[in-house]
Amino acid sequence: QVQLVESGGGLVQAGGSLRLSCAASGRTLSTYGMGWFRQAPGKEREFVAGMSTSGTSTYYADSVKGRFTISRDIAKNTVYLQMNSLKPEDTAVYYCAAKASLRYSGVYYYARQYDYWGQGTQVTVSS
Repeated sequence: QVQLVESGGGLVQAGGSLRLSCAASGRTLSTYGMGWFRQAPGKEREFVAGMSTSGTSTYYADSVKGRFTISRDIAKNTVYLQMNSLKPEDTAVYYCAAKASLRYSGVYYYARQYDYWGQGTQVTVSS
């Protein structure tokens, strides 16, 4: 099992940047596919970015492509989401998720595919 704890959320003006962190404990992230999701009030949880178990593949939602970057530091067992050029529509609770996987080389896109979730961190972008 792996436990995930997000941090780094906050209030930022439009055009600003934030870096979210997802610290894992219990197992090394090198055996998990990772994803970032977000959920705005009244909306369903949506995929934001994902990284394959090997770390060699990443995938982004069209709405964040070119602005957000997912990365990881295996030594720190932490996954990051660098968010630049933030927009008010990026306002949401952001969750990181992990999928135990040693065989699949791609990125998991659907929330139902993930096994473990963090508690979420609020990101608010003011206009």
